[in-house]
Amino acid sequence: MKDSLPETHYVDCLLADLARDISRYQITRPLHSIFIGGGTPSLFSPEAMNTLLRGVEKQLDFSTDIEITMEANPSTFEFEKFAEFRAIGINRLSIGVQSFDNSLLTELGRVHNGKEAILAAEMAHKVGFENFNLDLMFGLPKSTLAQTENDIRTAIALEPTHLSFYQLTLEPNTYFYRYPPVLPSDEKIFEIQKHCQKILAKRDFSQYEVSAYSLKGKQCRHNLNYWQFGDYLGIGAGAHGKLSCDLPNHIIRTQKNKHPERYQQENEFIENVIEIADLPLEFVMNQLRLKDGFSLSHYKNATGLNAKTLEPALSDCVKKGLLIEQNFVYRCSEQGWDFLDSILQKFLP
Repeated sequence: MKDSLPETHYVDCLLADLARDISRYQITRPLHSIFIGGGTPSLFSPEAMNTLLRGVEKQLDFSTDIEITMEANPSTFEFEKFAEFRAIGINRLSIGVQSFDNSLLTELGRVHNGKEAILAAEMAHKVGFENFNLDLMFGLPKSTLAQTENDIRTAIALEPTHLSFYQLTLEPNTYFYRYPPVLPSDEKIFEIQKHCQKILAKRDFSQYEVSAYSLKGKQCRHNLNYWQFGDYLGIGAGAHGKLSCDLPNHIIRTQKNKHPERYQQENEFIENVIEIADLPLEFVMNQLRLKDGFSLSHYKNATGLNAKTLEPALSDCVKKGLLIEQNFVYRCSEQGWDFLDSILQKFLP
C-alpha cells in the first residue's frame, strides 16, 4: 500500500474530502458509526489510521458509543497490527475469511490459508476486540455441503459476535465474471444455505438481514443504518454516500471518483437526486433486507411520502403471502424472504 499509494497524502485527501462534504451539505450531526472498508484498509499503518480518525474527530463529534469498524484480511502481515488498531479506537473488526478450507481458498484466488484465518480470529480476541465479524461464503466452485458446514462450525468455535454468510456472486469486471467457474446447482446451494442457517440458529446467531447473523445486541450498527434508509457520508476513492437534504424532493446519492490517483488529483464527484417516483422502491429495497421489516411511520419519516405511495404493491404482497402485516409493520414471510426479488419488482415505478 505504501509503495502504490502514499498513505500520508491519501489520508490528507480523505480529510479534505470530508471537510468539503461537511461544508457542502451543512453537516452538524454527530457520527454514530464509521466503517473503514473497500480494498484492504488494514494495510495502512496504525499511525496513518490514527491520523485519519483524529482528523475526522476534529471535524465531527463522535457519539459516546460510536462503532468504528475496519475491514481486514487474515494474513499474518495484517493481524500483527491488530493491537495497535485497537489502541487507537477501532473497536470492531470485519475479517474477510471467506473459507477455512485451503482448496476453496485456492479456487477463490485468496492469498491467506485456513490456519492464518484461525490465527487472525484468535489474535482479535487476544488484543481486546470484543466485537468482530467473520465473512464466510457459500456456493463456491467445487464446494460441498460438508466443507461449508465445517466452515460454519469452525467460525462459531472462534467466538465472533457476528457472521456474514453470503452466496458467491459473479460481479462484473472480475476474473470470475470473465471466466465463470462451475458452481453447485441452485438446488444444492439452497440446501447448503438452509442447512447452515439451522446450525447458526442453534448457536444463537440470529439472522437479522439477508446475509448477516449476530449474537443478541451485536448487529452491525453501521450496516443497519444502510438498510434502514439512513444517511451516511462516503469519502475515499469510489465511496458512496446518501443524504436527506429535503424530504422528499432532495434525497441524494453521492459517489466519489473510483480511481485512487484521480481521486487524489481532482475534487470531482457525482450527485444524483433520487426521483420521488423511485423512493418507494429505494426504501423497500433496503428495509426488506431486514428480518424486522419496516413501519409505515418510519417510511413517512425517512422519505417524506404518504403510505399510499406504497400501494397497490404493498397490499398485493400481503394478499399473496409474501409480506406479513402486524400493527402497521411489514416484514417478509418465510416465502417472501426466499423470493425478495419478486417482491421488489412490484414496487418498480
